[in-house]
Amino acid sequence: MNTFNFKKSQLAASVSLIIAASTLNTAIAAEADTAASPDVEVIEVKGIRGSLIRSMDMKRDSSGVVDAISAEEMGKFPDTNLAESLQRITGVSVSRANGEGSQITVRGFGPEFNLITLNGRQMPGTGYTRSYNLENIASEGVSALEVFKTARADVPSGGLGATVNISTARPFQKPGQNFSATIKANHDSSNEAGDDVTPELSAVYSNTFADDRFGFGFSFSHQERDFQKQRANIQGWQANVDLPDLDSSNVVDNRTDPSGNYYFPKDMNYSIEDVERERTNGQVTFQYEPVDGFVATLDYTASKAVTGSESIGWGIWNDFGSNINGYELDENGTAVYADISGNDASFTANKGTTEVKARSIGLNLEWEINDTWHVELDYHDSKNETDNGADDGLGSTGQVILGSDQLANKIYDYRTGDIPSAQVNWLNGTSELTPGEIDSNFSQFTHSPGESNIEQLQLHTTWYNENFDIGLVKVKFGASRTEQNTGGYTAWSGLVGGPGFNPSYTEIFPDSMFTRHDTSGLLDQFAGGGSDLQPNYYYTYDFDEAVARQIAYLTADVTGGDAYAANAYMDGIDSESYVEEITNSFYIQSSWEFDVSDYYVKVNAGLRYEQTDVTSTVRQRVEEQVNWISASEWIMQYAAGGEDNFLEQQGDYDILLPSIDVSVDLTEDVVARVSWGKTMSRAPLGDLAGGRSLTGSPKPGSRTGSQGNTNLLPFESTNLDLSLEYYYAEGSYASVGYFKKDVDNFIQTTITQTTIDGLYDILNGPRYSQAVSDIESRGEQATTDAIFAQMISNGYGNANGIIEPNSDDPLMVWNISQPQNTDSKSVDGFEVAIQHLIGETGFGVGVNATFVDGDVEFDSESLDQQAPLTGLSDSANFQGFYEKDGLSVKITYAWRDSYLIGVGQAQGSADAPPQYAKAYGQWDMSVNYDVNENVTVFFDGINLNNATEEGYGRYEEQFLFANQYGPRYSVGARYTF
Repeated sequence: MNTFNFKKSQLAASVSLIIAASTLNTAIAAEADTAASPDVEVIEVKGIRGSLIRSMDMKRDSSGVVDAISAEEMGKFPDTNLAESLQRITGVSVSRANGEGSQITVRGFGPEFNLITLNGRQMPGTGYTRSYNLENIASEGVSALEVFKTARADVPSGGLGATVNISTARPFQKPGQNFSATIKANHDSSNEAGDDVTPELSAVYSNTFADDRFGFGFSFSHQERDFQKQRANIQGWQANVDLPDLDSSNVVDNRTDPSGNYYFPKDMNYSIEDVERERTNGQVTFQYEPVDGFVATLDYTASKAVTGSESIGWGIWNDFGSNINGYELDENGTAVYADISGNDASFTANKGTTEVKARSIGLNLEWEINDTWHVELDYHDSKNETDNGADDGLGSTGQVILGSDQLANKIYDYRTGDIPSAQVNWLNGTSELTPGEIDSNFSQFTHSPGESNIEQLQLHTTWYNENFDIGLVKVKFGASRTEQNTGGYTAWSGLVGGPGFNPSYTEIFPDSMFTRHDTSGLLDQFAGGGSDLQPNYYYTYDFDEAVARQIAYLTADVTGGDAYAANAYMDGIDSESYVEEITNSFYIQSSWEFDVSDYYVKVNAGLRYEQTDVTSTVRQRVEEQVNWISASEWIMQYAAGGEDNFLEQQGDYDILLPSIDVSVDLTEDVVARVSWGKTMSRAPLGDLAGGRSLTGSPKPGSRTGSQGNTNLLPFESTNLDLSLEYYYAEGSYASVGYFKKDVDNFIQTTITQTTIDGLYDILNGPRYSQAVSDIESRGEQATTDAIFAQMISNGYGNANGIIEPNSDDPLMVWNISQPQNTDSKSVDGFEVAIQHLIGETGFGVGVNATFVDGDVEFDSESLDQQAPLTGLSDSANFQGFYEKDGLSVKITYAWRDSYLIGVGQAQGSADAPPQYAKAYGQWDMSVNYDVNENVTVFFDGINLNNATEEGYGRYEEQFLFANQYGPRYSVGARYTF
């Protein structure tokens, strides 16, 4: 505990006490009269206890429903990741990426519905999205996180679920010299290819000079993490596919309704991904107070996260119809067993490096003109860039697929265990492919950089009432202008290297290039994983060697013009789109305090008006035809020689957002609140990009396209909050709250089946039908492979062995998805929280839970397209700690029930099937020991229970993914003065 002495007036002393209890406030009364005031001793409580007390005080003193998390001390936030910290707040749960908290869901509303601000400034999203990935921001330089759950007129709009403000440390918050440095050694138990121990360094420094008129501060953090991600996944489920007329002995149908829907998996894959990540953050802040009451703050924030990965995968791909030999359906119509011929099985290598760079420069001017007027002007220019071509060698992400089509059949089986098996029976008479039989299928290379920019100017003016005795405390009003530009492009090589195993190129790859592994230790946290997996082997090979060999061998002389090249720009840029939003806002907000009978009442009422103009610019390519280039590969061909067109579309809307908060002190310790207001979230940026785009690889069952809608209106929510809070001791409280959100303009992605003039479909055309007839007349099974081979035999291939469409073929049917505003939906729920510090024992505990419900759930029984709310789920958190005599031990548990990730699967059918995540719970622990006043050593354990992630489709039997990472551990030391 540190002691500071200030000389201030009684009013300034009170302000100082509040500030000492909460690092969330940014101003201190440094200019107060010191002549006649006594010395005031302010005791700063640090550590877990201090953090919880400051957070509780913020909650109690705020208007509306606000929660907060405060730094335990300079350079030490409660968790190593901001998203992990936010999930400790009632009503907040996280979605995970690479085993870390990444984005937040608040009261059932997912990342797109929540706004992240940095020191009150709206931040650009990561990639082509409004969502901000919190794992890219280091926690060391953060002083507090504020979560505004109810409407506030003076807060930037966009947070329908909540607005989260990240507050960073400022030199004037804590005058004098302050420094903290931390060094960590991190170990990720999943790591196999990288370093077993990786470093993490951070430092935070601030100082004030010239009688505290000038301040300088900086924070820096660098983290490295090497880990492995093990995964099993299915890309999508197809509803009501064509079924052959099979002997009853090959069919088991357990459907409750024999005429109901049924579903088959499009593929089954397994993969091992080795990842190396480096994350660097920094902020520099200058503050200057040339005269009393006028403070200028200039800050620059930058971050860079580089993630490189290499993976190996293996699996199967399925076509249906006559390929199906037998199957078993469960009571919901899900295929839990399928025997399927044709197509191929493969071993896939992926390689790529993604770089995310963000920077923000801002200038803030605060002027306390006098006791009555306060003016604040804030400007920032912020940018977020994502580049998946940061690999110096490739300049793109790359995928190499090797394998074989020399198989008899594939067996998909999900009748036991947590993970389906995908056994392949090869024509060599075994269930294992030999290295000498591995052939080239195809490779593809993609580069899709994106950028998001925000320029924002905000003016806030506050008038404090000293003239009228009417209970009015202050009126705050202001205006802002926000210009957001987001866009990017994609370059795709297409499928290069003579795809389709015909002709065969097995001689390119020597047996020595492949290393055989068994599956022991793979996905072994799941029943059916490890040695029980089928297939129970896989091959690894070097990505660069596979690329080099194909470049050297698959030249134009060999492939007839389809020369192999690791170049994403072989035919230029494939798609390009940009969205510009300009929003002008005006608001007024008033604060009132008065007594009603014996009750102290606070009222905060406000109104915000916004007008937004949207402009979309999209590159339009001219589609020419779809070629069938191999049994399992179809490729879109584009018109050559002409210039692509850029289509510009515009939209606009305006909105009024009223709000009112009322809090009543029922007793000295009990506070009741009621809040009503409107909040909004803008449509996803990708949805606003107009124009039509068709998939470049339109296989049967995957002939999809998308079309944006620049005229989408924002989600509008009318909110009611009721809360009762009991603050019964220092740092201890209990609260219960009810919330209800009625949301208008819900956005639904509607899929329309349509044909496009000139795009003919070889499938089921006269030549295709003739091939089927030729095969069946010989008493053979008309699989996809057999049909393709027969059409080539019938002379329907061109000089390169590619089948092109004819005008007598039918038009291809496309599933075009487009977002549209639809109906209204409601969500309501309860939040309960208890935080208790057990006297002076050093022990404390915190428990909270959120229960949500609404008419926004996905109906799994219906094939109608739907607009459910993603992210809706119950959640709960537990925190227990001991902190005394320099030792602190904290253990936390975060649980989230199953929830809807999104609608639509990568290889799902036109009914836009759902993606669900199963319930997830994780234990973490932190131990800190103060060696002396300046040095602390610590140990952190994350995911101690080795929790895994699982997902499914309409029903849990429709497996989608299983991810396994492993626990992570850190040891380190912190030096502070």
